[in-house]
Amino acid sequence: MQPPHTPPTSADDLLARCQAIAGLSLGELASLANVAIPANLQRHKGWPGMLIEKWLGATAGSKPQQDFPELGIELKTIPIDAAFRPLETTYVCYAPLAGQTGVTWETSNVRNKLQQVLWLPLEGDRQIPLADRRVASGFLWSPDAAEDLELRQDWEELTEMIALGKVEAITARQGNALHIRPKAASGKVLTDALNEDGERIQTRPRGFYLRKSFTEAILARMFG
Repeated sequence: MQPPHTPPTSADDLLARCQAIAGLSLGELASLANVAIPANLQRHKGWPGMLIEKWLGATAGSKPQQDFPELGIELKTIPIDAAFRPLETTYVCYAPLAGQTGVTWETSNVRNKLQQVLWLPLEGDRQIPLADRRVASGFLWSPDAAEDLELRQDWEELTEMIALGKVEAITARQGNALHIRPKAASGKVLTDALNEDGERIQTRPRGFYLRKSFTEAILARMFG
């Protein structure tokens, strides 16, 4: 078995690729794809996701679009414990801190990323060696009306704070489903933002993340 050389042609094709790797370990997939396995994820946090992208034929890379743009589907790998509970929050996309005039929830990158998601849970228990962690069954999800409203309310509240120059006042405690927190390899990385006086300042990049409570409910409906 080898990774595909072309993107999936349909949602069914994508799900079939998920089914083909379900139950296999990250080590097995890495060996079959001739990909080196890091000793741990401390400096390679995105490695499992990149390996899965290779096996599913994702093409977007780091571009601000879905991982499968032809299908309008975003891939989200999610580490889980033995009870299928998420072990961490789920990164969605960077939070623009300047120049976002006129963007609405409907045209936001957050909604674009979350309109249809392929969730692919992975064993994430740190007691399990990285190479031995197995891939679970993937499934497609789109937010229902209640979930979309919850995400929208959080996005609008957080985006308004950014627009008002209050980015430094945003904490990870704000937002029921979606929250913002720093997103950078180190505290030395800075980006432009505006303060309350409209002046340009330097601050740490921020990212939108889904709370564990939100993704746990999604997983519970699928596997509970």
